[in-house]
Amino acid sequence: MKWKKIIGIITVVAAATLFLTACGSKSNSKNELKVGIMTLDDTTKPVWDQVKKDAAKKGITIKYVQFTDYNQPNKALSTGQVDVNAFQHYYFLNNWNKENKGNLVAVGDTLISPIRLFSKTTSSGKEEYSDVKDLPEGAKIAIPNDASNESRALFLLQAAGLIKLSTKNGDLATLKDITENSKNIDITEVSAEQLVTNLKNKSLDAAVINNAYAQEGKIDYKTTLYTEKIDATSKDWVNVIAAKKDWKKSDKADDIKTLVKIYQSDKIAKLIDKSTHGVDRAAWKGAPKPASSGNS
Repeated sequence: MKWKKIIGIITVVAAATLFLTACGSKSNSKNELKVGIMTLDDTTKPVWDQVKKDAAKKGITIKYVQFTDYNQPNKALSTGQVDVNAFQHYYFLNNWNKENKGNLVAVGDTLISPIRLFSKTTSSGKEEYSDVKDLPEGAKIAIPNDASNESRALFLLQAAGLIKLSTKNGDLATLKDITENSKNIDITEVSAEQLVTNLKNKSLDAAVINNAYAQEGKIDYKTTLYTEKIDATSKDWVNVIAAKKDWKKSDKADDIKTLVKIYQSDKIAKLIDKSTHGVDRAAWKGAPKPASSGNS
């Protein structure tokens, strides 16, 4: 009888332990959110660190899964290795879904990294032109030669009042779509990584350069002639937090909603502006204007 009682007690304790462990595991899993992002740097780390702190106050543990290859985060999301990711804009997401028969969706806008039209500089290092209106007749302007960035650059030049396009919003524009060019601007297509060099060797009057290359090439942002605006033509380039199509039915739905709410706060908007020195901008509806707002 004694051994039977001992065995019985052990069995009960073991069962209780398994039950508590299972419950604890389920709880931790539910309130842990794996977020796929690109490798953190000086401009992104302050933002995501703050998001993690604010999420912890809401009882959510954020775990960042960092990637160095842009082809990986969406695969990881599709296979459940991460619950959401935040690294891409609408155009990238839609194109990825199309090419991979995916069903990923945007659950919240984050930021936009507006491309800019930069002026060439004088021998003293100052901008040659201070306004797009100062560009001369026949000015030479270079734009990226890859399809998506070329289109984006052309829409920027249209917004700046330099050209007019026949392309509808949502379609990719090419040089053939230019219907008006009142100043006879000489627009040339150049490999994106060569734009900084071409602008610095004075062979151009201006160039449309993506921020990654502009910052790497140490372009002075005071030479900005025009900055991409957040409007219907730039919607494709707004970055998003993405999830699986059926995310609302998952046990992470509430946590994902909370994550979006935390990110889309005035605190994070100010951090984006501060950490990127005004290069990136909060892009969700109702986001406060950055301290460095404007065309330059």
